[in-house]
Amino acid sequence: MTAAQDASGAPARVLLEAPDVQRALTRIAHEILEANKGSSGLVLLGVPTRGVQLARRLAARIAEVEGSQVPTGSLDVTMYRDDLRRHPVRELLPTELPPGGIDEKTVVLVDDVLFSGRTIRAALDALAALGRPRVVRLAVLVDRGHRELPIRADHVGKNLPTSLAERVDVQVAELDGRDAVLISGRGGN
Repeated sequence: MTAAQDASGAPARVLLEAPDVQRALTRIAHEILEANKGSSGLVLLGVPTRGVQLARRLAARIAEVEGSQVPTGSLDVTMYRDDLRRHPVRELLPTELPPGGIDEKTVVLVDDVLFSGRTIRAALDALAALGRPRVVRLAVLVDRGHRELPIRADHVGKNLPTSLAERVDVQVAELDGRDAVLISGRGGN
């Protein structure tokens, strides 16, 4: 673990470096293929912002293994969040469904960090407004615990027990110039 800075500029420890992130994504891609028994009928939807980048990378790895492209898209959950009254100003990001939609497909929601479960609850509501998937699964790079809702990930890159005083930041090369998972704040509960 090396010292760095998180998104706010506070001192942070690097928990995963680029090679660790790549290995985790490769493992998740294989798990998704095993659970789905191949890539047929599979759709990956990333939750903005970093989930979209991670979904594209997972699709690329699946294509390397299967030799076929997996449809990907993005699912903005802003208008389905339960905290809009407390944080009313949020940038709306595009929801882009792949051609063929999501009806009767196996949809894998992809996000960077699973924390309280509220973002994923919002994603499920947004998904229900767009169609009726056959199965919905969840893939996350980091599961940091502290669930407030009964939601769990089907595919996890790294389980990372944290305190509520800590912050986990995922960086992706496409947006941040590097791949890393950082943790900052004081540890302990």
